[in-house]
Amino acid sequence: MMKKATTKLTLISLSMCLTILALFLVFFFAKDFTNNEQTSTLKVINHSTKQHKHDFKTYTTSMTLAAIGDLLIHSTVYNDAKTGDTYDFNPMFSAVKEYLEKPDLTIANQETIIGGSEIGLSTYPSFNSPFELADSLKDNGIDIVTIANNHTLDRGEKAILNATNYFDQIGMEYVGGYKSEEDKSKIRVINRNGINISFLSYTYGTNGIPVPSGKEYLVNLIDLPTIKKEISEAKKVSDLVSVSMHWGNEYQRLPSDEQVYLGKEIANAGADIIIGHHPHVLQPMGWIEREDGGQTFIIYSLGNFLSGQMWDYKDIGGILQLDIIKEVTSKNEYEIRIENPTFTSTYVTNQQQQNFRIVPLENAGTVGLEHATSVYNEINDHMFQWLTGDVN
Repeated sequence: MMKKATTKLTLISLSMCLTILALFLVFFFAKDFTNNEQTSTLKVINHSTKQHKHDFKTYTTSMTLAAIGDLLIHSTVYNDAKTGDTYDFNPMFSAVKEYLEKPDLTIANQETIIGGSEIGLSTYPSFNSPFELADSLKDNGIDIVTIANNHTLDRGEKAILNATNYFDQIGMEYVGGYKSEEDKSKIRVINRNGINISFLSYTYGTNGIPVPSGKEYLVNLIDLPTIKKEISEAKKVSDLVSVSMHWGNEYQRLPSDEQVYLGKEIANAGADIIIGHHPHVLQPMGWIEREDGGQTFIIYSLGNFLSGQMWDYKDIGGILQLDIIKEVTSKNEYEIRIENPTFTSTYVTNQQQQNFRIVPLENAGTVGLEHATSVYNEINDHMFQWLTGDVN
């Protein structure tokens, strides 16, 4: 009897132990399963928060673009800059340096080729200027020069190669004349404050000097199909396109019919800004209403900024400045606006072909310009007469 009782108790104890063990295992796995669910939920929450932090935010950025006219360096100008065995043009720019440096980007029309002293400096009608002129342009805030003009081939291929190589050496961008086909194929795009602006440049001709066969890259000539094609290519790699045109009739203060026609065609091809050169006097600025409903800013001629020419408005130029605004509304959508065109007129003074200086026209009375205030007011009226509305 005792043996049976003991066996019964043992079975009961074993049964209780198995029951307790089973309950423990159920509790343990249930808890682990619950923890896994909580961990999974936390991961989802964290992932969702991370995605939210990378949502696109709209933003606006802006830059200022300035442009100056013809740098037409006659012998009177480079002789005045001579200091011993070198040349220093910096004093000529000192009174306007702040206007050139302050904008985010400044472009100039280098009308005389900078081939350097080694091939001999020369003046009208076949120009060549010293390398030191390029140094002074860089020192005074110029970022890019246009070199497509009627004097590009004055001293032949050697001068162009000298100029472009020197620009590369000092880190100065150039456009309109190139050292090779490969060089020409590189669209000039400059970024300022997140805005990419591309530059193109063309001339009506080269004073009868033929472009060497097979070396058409040496200078860009005006050809509408080519210009339209290159504007299209530039728009693919930049936010806006600026086109410099060497065109028009010398010493005429209003644009020719051809300038107006070309301006419309270039605007409708997609140019955002058109900057004119060659007449050596100022021509008005304004807006061209495009076929796509947009507007293109145009200034038909920026006149002479520094030259040996005098009188009859040939010693008056100026500094154009534009605000460019980029409003980004999504990853793939943005709007470019050109606003607040301003113009600071300038005057080149000298004393008997020496001490050439560029000064704000507003202050030209202090350097001997007669009736400076009335001239200043006349120039302002002339430049702004077409600024509101369509210029056509």
